[in-house]
Amino acid sequence: MTDVTLTDIAPQTVLGMRRRGFYQEEIPAMLRELFTYMEEKKIGFGGMPVFVCHETSSEEAMRAAETGNADIEVAVPVAAPVSLTTAGPAGITCYKLPGGTMVKAIHKGPYGAVEPTYADIFTWMAENGREVTGPIREVYVNDPREVVEEDILTEIYVPVG
Repeated sequence: MTDVTLTDIAPQTVLGMRRRGFYQEEIPAMLRELFTYMEEKKIGFGGMPVFVCHETSSEEAMRAAETGNADIEVAVPVAAPVSLTTAGPAGITCYKLPGGTMVKAIHKGPYGAVEPTYADIFTWMAENGREVTGPIREVYVNDPREVVEEDILTEIYVPVG
């Protein structure tokens, strides 16, 4: 069983973007756009990249994945707010990602094999009387181009009440 804990997360200033599509296609493409923009504009990274899932149940997420209509948000923390120009990709904005009390678990392994970790999280939540109160986040701790698939680390945060 996955180690599941309760933690408080501070709000984060991020550069991010949001669109609809297939998770497996849009997340990497959107992150590449953000990274390219940040590198071109010499904007410092303030943390690891984040995927925000606006489907708050596994059923919603599976339906969105099948139809290619997932509500996908990606963000990269920055050290300070950034003034954006119109020269960047459409849809990039600077904003605060809300903080709060969240359930946290770390998934080790391929992104496509994350379902058992989510199952452990939702089991823990049911046993501890917690409910999802907002979008779920995945923080990508390391770069899959630099580690073998089995060593990929993803922190999962579920806002709870």
